[in-house]
Amino acid sequence: KGPGPGREAAIRAIQSGGIKVRSITDVTPVAHNGVRPPKKRRV
Repeated sequence: KGPGPGREAAIRAIQSGGIKVRSITDVTPVAHNGVRPPKKRRV
């Protein structure tokens, strides 16, 4: 996981608009256990 394949194109597009990009940081939240899964169906 992390910045996807479009990151380079996105950075170039931003830079061509006159904005200087020094760094790109991934702030994707990582689940450390997540939520409880739904209970199984009983038939």
